[in-house]
Amino acid sequence: MKIKLLGKNLEELKRVVADEGLPGYTAKQIAQWLYVKKVRTIDEMTNLSKAARAALNLKYEVGVTPYAGLQISSDGTKKYLFPVSCTHRRGLNLGCTLPETELENSAVEAVMIPDEDRATLCVSSQAGCRMGCRFCMTGRQGFHGNLSAADIISQFIAVDESDRLTNTVFMGMGEPLDNYENVMRAIEILTADWGFGWSPKRITLSTIGVLPNLKRYLDECRCHLAVSLHDPFGPERLSMMPVQGAWPVQDVIDLIKQYDFTGQRRVSFEYTMFGGFNDSKVHADALIRMLKGLECRVNLIRFHKIPDFPYDTSPDVVMENFKSRLNNSGITTTIRASRGEDILAACGMLAGEHNRSC
Repeated sequence: MKIKLLGKNLEELKRVVADEGLPGYTAKQIAQWLYVKKVRTIDEMTNLSKAARAALNLKYEVGVTPYAGLQISSDGTKKYLFPVSCTHRRGLNLGCTLPETELENSAVEAVMIPDEDRATLCVSSQAGCRMGCRFCMTGRQGFHGNLSAADIISQFIAVDESDRLTNTVFMGMGEPLDNYENVMRAIEILTADWGFGWSPKRITLSTIGVLPNLKRYLDECRCHLAVSLHDPFGPERLSMMPVQGAWPVQDVIDLIKQYDFTGQRRVSFEYTMFGGFNDSKVHADALIRMLKGLECRVNLIRFHKIPDFPYDTSPDVVMENFKSRLNNSGITTTIRASRGEDILAACGMLAGEHNRSC
């Protein structure tokens, strides 16, 4: 099996060219072919000598994975299916740190969301998820493996809109902070001047609140943060989200309050509305108290019905009242427009067609 060049940073590419006896400047040339010109084969790297391309072809490949399926929503949202072979960690207990062991063939989905002059790619970082949220289709399927940095970056290159993407959100399948090293490698490639050259302001990472790696992310990265909160009361949140038992949401908020979000980096909180469960004035007031003093935004999300789950989304009037209560307290709050629900591309609905049989 050949080694993928995609997903390697500049230092790693320098080691590749050194191992092959090529000039040091070849590493930057390869990086430009991979991340700026987005070629699919080494033979397309035409400013490398024929001998250099031949030498690289013996051991390496670019490593872009074409999408295997595409669905288009009535609202223009597009859902792409990607086959992946990802590293699998045995044991599904929350917070497990057992070593990665074997490759597992699976599939993930990425969603492209068009909005006037914006094209946002919602990318996946894992096949399945170990967090087990009851209201999430991805969480219900269990954990199938971590995506490599190559698999993550491949999603940006393989979609039809690759050259028109303006933003990305790490809100697809998986918990990004549970695959920290590969996700941060992908973000490095996206933001480096030798890579995609994106501003960190174009990237948002969403997390359920994996505290050890959340602190690393806040210390090491300038991209935006979105936290899946969904309920301010610990026992209720625990009934929906097992992560509450390992990393209570109040501890997550306390950590976030230690950082400055008054500048370019923003923090937002995702709050899925379940009718009759977490949408009362009592919940709104508890959320206000929890977020007091933090410069942030709250995004209210309509719950998208999935099988064998007891709740429906909150009525529009309840969501509007909830929003107004938060806004009147000084917390900027919006109701997020649902996109791609008819193709199962909306929040919490990604499952990966192939994963259902794994």
